[in-house]
Amino acid sequence: MSARELVVLGTASQVPTRHRNHNGYVLRWDGHGLLFDPGEGTQRQMLRAGVAAHDLNRICVTHFHGDHSLGLAGVIQRINLDQVAHPVTAHYPASGQDFFDRLRYATAYRESVEITEEPVAADGVLAVTGAFTLEARRLSHPVESFGYRLVEPDGRRLLPERLAAHGIAGPDVGRIQREGSLGGVLLDEVSEVRRGQRFAFVMDTRLCDGVHALADGVDLLVIESTFLDEDERLATDHGHLTAGQAAAVARDAGVRHLVLTHFSQRYSDPSEFERQARAAGFEGELSVAQDLMRVPVPKRT
Repeated sequence: MSARELVVLGTASQVPTRHRNHNGYVLRWDGHGLLFDPGEGTQRQMLRAGVAAHDLNRICVTHFHGDHSLGLAGVIQRINLDQVAHPVTAHYPASGQDFFDRLRYATAYRESVEITEEPVAADGVLAVTGAFTLEARRLSHPVESFGYRLVEPDGRRLLPERLAAHGIAGPDVGRIQREGSLGGVLLDEVSEVRRGQRFAFVMDTRLCDGVHALADGVDLLVIESTFLDEDERLATDHGHLTAGQAAAVARDAGVRHLVLTHFSQRYSDPSEFERQARAAGFEGELSVAQDLMRVPVPKRT
């Protein structure tokens, strides 16, 4: 199992099908678990995918349409039933607080876990941890919607030839990493910047500034492509993207691995989404999401 991977729980849009559950996505990130958009049936899909309630540290809801949030009630109750030992933080549009409250307390149960509510009201940073910064950007949909972006801090990559040139070896390698200098040699002289990895999650939206800001330079982009290109007007009217639009965003943003998802039930051939994405000029890794698929975050370059 990769330490950094996307676990796809569901890939349908408003109407689930025999082969596609409502939305649900878990990002595993070095021991952190972020659940995005738990639609109806998420708890069962977690079981099928081998994801436990104990794996979850954050729940991120883009908006309060049912296919992105009806699973909240079951997931929150499962977190409490399993007595998850750590706090869980929930992010969601502040304008949907009433919906969150109704889902959190949809039925009677015993609360045993601290669930911290951190609603999102504007673009910006939501959380800073040692492993990543979590950000949100407003999207364009008939109800208020936010996308999420996770950014790992930049680090340093040691260069063996420069270490050798300065006679730094053995335990001294660890010392210069910890202390930043050794015997007058700065860490910058024997290393280079190692760019932090980046992930973005973009659900129901038309093309807008937020889509491009979220996708910019990410290693792994999960993005809705509800419609095929021939239905672009329908997509725009309902606040969605087409396969070609999503792929063009990824192309222009320099995305390394593109995951298309949130497919309308009107389409029966998933390969057409891939064909249109390639026709839009995206040349990186491409996955047309399927339920229970696992997608590793691309290795560092």
